Amino acid sequence: MSDRKIKLQIKDMTKFYDNGDGVAHINLDVYEGEIVTFLGPSGCGKSTILRTLGGFLDVTEGDILIDGQSIIALPPEKRPTAMVFQSYNLWPHMSIYENLAFGLKLRKIPKSTYDPDIKKMLELVHMSGTEKKYPGQLSGGQQQRIAIARSLLLKPSLLLLDEPFSALDAKIRQEMREELKKIQSDLGITIIFVTHDQEEAMALSHRIVVMNKGKFDQVGTPEEIYDDPQTLHVASFIGEMNFIKRDGTDVTVAVRPEDLTVVPGKDKGDLNATVRTSMLMGHYVSLTAQYGEDIIKCFVDREVSENLRVGDDISLTIGKHTLFRDGSRV
Repeated sequence: MSDRKIKLQIKDMTKFYDNGDGVAHINLDVYEGEIVTFLGPSGCGKSTILRTLGGFLDVTEGDILIDGQSIIALPPEKRPTAMVFQSYNLWPHMSIYENLAFGLKLRKIPKSTYDPDIKKMLELVHMSGTEKKYPGQLSGGQQQRIAIARSLLLKPSLLLLDEPFSALDAKIRQEMREELKKIQSDLGITIIFVTHDQEEAMALSHRIVVMNKGKFDQVGTPEEIYDDPQTLHVASFIGEMNFIKRDGTDVTVAVRPEDLTVVPGKDKGDLNATVRTSMLMGHYVSLTAQYGEDIIKCFVDREVSENLRVGDDISLTIGKHTLFRDGSRV
């Protein structure tokens, strides 16, 4: 990444609300053509950061630069950004064409360019022929495509997406992720994406910023975040993880279900346990094992599971794992 142009710089940015909540000392460089996702639970500060980028919130301290220029003194309409919200924010009394043209009018873009630009953008989001329809005649997924098209028409340096797919059902959400990734690849635009959905973050992002209580816990590629979590919070938030206390110590072993080997019988691995539940998930079986008071999840081949019944003794061998003490890696 180091040889690529830096598109966005957040420099020691702090934003406090009147009640004292907010984010402090945020630093991040985002490179041109990246999709960077802020991931974390509600209230962790991810949307606060996004809204300071868009100009909807003033910063308390620090600076935000796009293409090397500070933007913190600019109102939203003067910033080289465009934002897509969860709620679409389309004007219900306007046709799709009028909705798309509205932002162009606000930015005083010549009217002669509207038709070809709008036609091209509707093709890009697979919504050609909807110009005369109204938002109420479209599905949620279609409305969100129009909202994204409206933002892209402004040719922003930075596209900001605030949980844009969370109101959609699972199948449409997956389709929209794929469409967004294709659009981003085709146009080479830089995107900041906010979500609480770890699967969405893993599927979309070049890099993920995992947030916890207003701070960055870890910044890395999806592979780094999944395979090499730096804190117990990251390990627990990304993917499925078992946490096993080492007897007589304050060390916690974090191991993913796919990194446990299960064999029938006792004393054939690191841990002795019994089969608690077994669920067919398609090409594999999700099995839970009782280990003392802990419940451990394992993913096993269907052939292995066929020889196991609830209550059977099994041995677990721990493969790839991470050790934590007091929330941090050992």
